[in-house]
Amino acid sequence: MILDAAATMVEHEGLSQVSMERVAKQAGISKSLIYKYFESTSEILRKLLQRELTYLRETQFQAAEAADTFEELVQGITKTYLRNISKKGLLIERLQADPAISETKDPTAFNRDIAVDYLAGIVNRNFDIPLETARAVTDISFGVPSAAGSYLLRHDIDIEKLQDITVSMIIGSINGVRDDYMIRRRKLKR
Repeated sequence: MILDAAATMVEHEGLSQVSMERVAKQAGISKSLIYKYFESTSEILRKLLQRELTYLRETQFQAAEAADTFEELVQGITKTYLRNISKKGLLIERLQADPAISETKDPTAFNRDIAVDYLAGIVNRNFDIPLETARAVTDISFGVPSAAGSYLLRHDIDIEKLQDITVSMIIGSINGVRDDYMIRRRKLKR
């Protein structure tokens, strides 16, 4: 209830309006009860950001696990990300803009290493790209959904069209590394 109340305030009024008193009133509880769980508004907001980013990662992982093809995997992860950003993007963006709350302004950075390793293994096995190169490609490709999410928040665009563009860019970059970069680096056969 406390985090939900804080989320509503951040979305509608901004970070500067969040106080322990106002969160208590919004949640319909006493101020002393909030202090039982949180020391400060900054702690509430950090936990709120962590909750939102954890939910995003968990739903992306579920989408990845449900996929049967690589295209379905990229589509599922991208769709989940963009749909979450369309619903919670303003909240996440506002929370990440404050350095006291967030260390990064990129929602894809949360638990990134775990996600990169997971997806790099899939890229390695399915595209025959060496694991270290697959890690680099995967990590760099995380910027595409992040940029798409930012674009979504600032422009009037059909989310499915943006999803298709994003998926094409990600798969195209992996194919490019496999079909161009790896070929150019191969030893010449004489």
